[in-house]
Amino acid sequence: MAVPRIVVVGSVNMDLVVPTAHLPMPGETVLGRGVGTVPGGKGANQAIAAARAGASCAFVGTVGDDPYAEVLRKSLAESGVDVSRLRAVPGPSGVALVVVDDRGENQIVVVPGANGTLTLGAEDRAVIAGADVLLCQLEIPLSTVAHAAAAARATGTTVVLNAAPARPLAPELLAAVDLLVVNQIEAITITGYEGPAGDLLDRLLDSVPRAVVTRGVAGVAYADRAGVRVDVPAPLVTAVDTTAAGDAFTGAFAVALAEHRPVADALAWASAAGALCVQRPGASSALPTRPEIDAAL
Repeated sequence: MAVPRIVVVGSVNMDLVVPTAHLPMPGETVLGRGVGTVPGGKGANQAIAAARAGASCAFVGTVGDDPYAEVLRKSLAESGVDVSRLRAVPGPSGVALVVVDDRGENQIVVVPGANGTLTLGAEDRAVIAGADVLLCQLEIPLSTVAHAAAAARATGTTVVLNAAPARPLAPELLAAVDLLVVNQIEAITITGYEGPAGDLLDRLLDSVPRAVVTRGVAGVAYADRAGVRVDVPAPLVTAVDTTAAGDAFTGAFAVALAEHRPVADALAWASAAGALCVQRPGASSALPTRPEIDAAL
């Protein structure tokens, strides 16, 4: 089997992680148990997840000129991600403030920093044209996501969009997406409809040909315009930190998609990656390898 080629156009952040007994309510102050720094960002996490899951993965992104920049670059490179299209701009790198409670639940605030300056050049488009799958998220400018998707569609590269963090999307962008990966909240934001996952999938299929809705402990649901419906239950595990669970799932699923696996197998494999991730603290540091995913199944 040929090694799948994946390009991620997305964000890279330094996560400032604070563990605490419980997440604060509005107006509440809680005590943390320290502060850790862990490389993250949805784009970088998904690139590392894809590389560890067996893909040849290139990352297109932007860091600043602060001390975090080299740490973020090194984290990607040491995980096997091609960082030749990761450039630096004046100013701070992206930062995420992550609070994690004793149940593994989290609250996250992202400060885009350099990610907000990301645009595509001719060399970036050439890298996208040579990929099997383009993977994007929404922590970078929407215009850049749209340009990347258009470049991929023009050359036959499959476009996978993880529409996170949640925000309304232009019909023109959704029209360029081959497969949409969202959680329940993101699906509601896109469709404006609050209802069961099956109905949400129907609404999503009005905009994209294939969609996956992740539902945490309730598992994942898939549907496409050909009438295929697949539900896969979530593995039963004890969560330590759910920060990068969706990124682990999406990166692994992109690899399985590029390998042309049957949908049910691809969803189960990606779900195993997500389940492994939540059993470890941190973001990029928690992402599993291909042998670990295979063993978990």
